[in-house]
Amino acid sequence: MYDEDDLLSISALQHLAFCERQWGLMYLEQIWAENRLTVEGQQIHERAHEPETESRGDLRIARGLRLRSLRLGLSGKADVVEFHRLSEPCELSATRSDQKPAGFRLEGVPGLWRPVPVEYKRGSPKFGRCDEIQLCAQALCLEEMLEVEISSGALFYGKPWKRYEVSFDSALRLETEELTARLHELDKAGKTPPAKYEAKCRSCSLLDLCLPQAAGGKKLSAEQYLIRAIDEAIEEGS
Repeated sequence: MYDEDDLLSISALQHLAFCERQWGLMYLEQIWAENRLTVEGQQIHERAHEPETESRGDLRIARGLRLRSLRLGLSGKADVVEFHRLSEPCELSATRSDQKPAGFRLEGVPGLWRPVPVEYKRGSPKFGRCDEIQLCAQALCLEEMLEVEISSGALFYGKPWKRYEVSFDSALRLETEELTARLHELDKAGKTPPAKYEAKCRSCSLLDLCLPQAAGGKKLSAEQYLIRAIDEAIEEGS
């Protein structure tokens, strides 16, 4: 168990999953640079984090819900948590061996309700599982806070304007918990990881501050540099 003072940001997991150096620059060195993507993303999250609730029959929606897990040492805010009223008896059974129920009781409201975390992203689905890990961390916090089992959540991407369901299976849970342990390890060490240039660097708002091609220690020949520049230009134009 962690103390309140040791809690780290859930959103830091998403940055760490994307790139350890990006996490270090942002969370250890407090370096931040905005590009069009980050500005649009902030606008989406500002709207989603406005604290309010909404009721639509068997669906209740909470925005900007504060989350915490003392077991994992995480805290943060959920964009949206949907609460779905459970109607079928089979839905009330636990989904894993720990026998936690699938729903809980909302104060002053009849029935049992199943929580579903929803995270909003401005762009399109990313390569890798950094968004899924962030969402799973939110679910693990909710499970601890509400003493329930959460089997799935959702990611909503603004570019295709589409919602994708995410199953919190054992593999994703394990990956999230292992990355959380890595997050605490790196935070305790207090040292920014070294740079490593990859294709994903081109979409990073910290590219000009990180300088991975220079800081990574691998020097390119003029021919290699030209070939890479041509490949990048073709990729960006496609």
